[in-house]
Amino acid sequence: MSAKPHLGKLERVPLREVWKHEAGDFTPWLAEPDNLNTLADELGISELVLINTEYCVGDFKLDILCADGDDQVIIENQLEKSDHTHLGQLITYAAGIGAKKVIWIAESFRPEHTTALQFINDNTTEALNFFAVEVELWKIGASPLALKFNVVVKPNEWARSGRDQARLAQAKSPAGQLLQKFWLTLIDHLAVKAPQIRPHKPRPHAWLINSIGRAGFFLNVVASAREQRLSVDLWMSGADAKQHFKNLLTQKTEIEAALGFDLEWQELPDSKASRITSWYPEASLEDEERWPEYIDWITNRLLKMDTVLRPFVNDLR
Repeated sequence: MSAKPHLGKLERVPLREVWKHEAGDFTPWLAEPDNLNTLADELGISELVLINTEYCVGDFKLDILCADGDDQVIIENQLEKSDHTHLGQLITYAAGIGAKKVIWIAESFRPEHTTALQFINDNTTEALNFFAVEVELWKIGASPLALKFNVVVKPNEWARSGRDQARLAQAKSPAGQLLQKFWLTLIDHLAVKAPQIRPHKPRPHAWLINSIGRAGFFLNVVASAREQRLSVDLWMSGADAKQHFKNLLTQKTEIEAALGFDLEWQELPDSKASRITSWYPEASLEDEERWPEYIDWITNRLLKMDTVLRPFVNDLR
């Protein structure tokens, strides 16, 4: 007779045992790129790119402001059961920022609050989406803690929405697979040649995101299939993006002299963001024999632009 297997007991751990304070502990943890990517995957959102934490909305402070493409996304956190105060804050922040996606995270949700969020989803425009997400911590005996995001409210038919289907189709398409392969090859090269450059998790998008030391600013690599060229961009987003762009533009001569090459300055008047870019013309990702050439250029541009632009970005008021 075989021995009975010894099975451990799965136990749920209160969030306060790990994160004592929402603003000081949990919000900085969630704002890390890998954790935002995990949340985005759980929700079926293309991406969550951090703009700022403790973002001022009038006299109040929003926990986390993110972007999903050109859409503003707000995240409000609780380390206990949902309450009326946070429900009111969510609506206030969404109106003040013009957010397209609103994410409420709590240890658990009262039925009244899940009903309220579902009511909003059912009776507002499809462009506005509310989510309720329970965050759970589990352990077995003395094992390391395991985290789980449990989505309890989302818009109707969200999993089968056109945007989500398009994202999945892009990932499975030959072009998406080629792009993903290129990003992974680039990341492996950067890990050896430029370990100080740490891109975010690659996705089958035309851009690869890299932080530059300040919320709302990113040093992105862009592969444009339509224009068949590569670029490295300083991307600025958020409420102050246009003013930041103008302030940097006043230092254009000094910046380009330090870089040793010219930049293309794009205010993007029809967007909430602006960018400063350096192009590599006539680059086709389908020609894999030229990838070493492209990757060397990208690596050199990333290193130079990170070194030169980082202090200018950090000095902006």
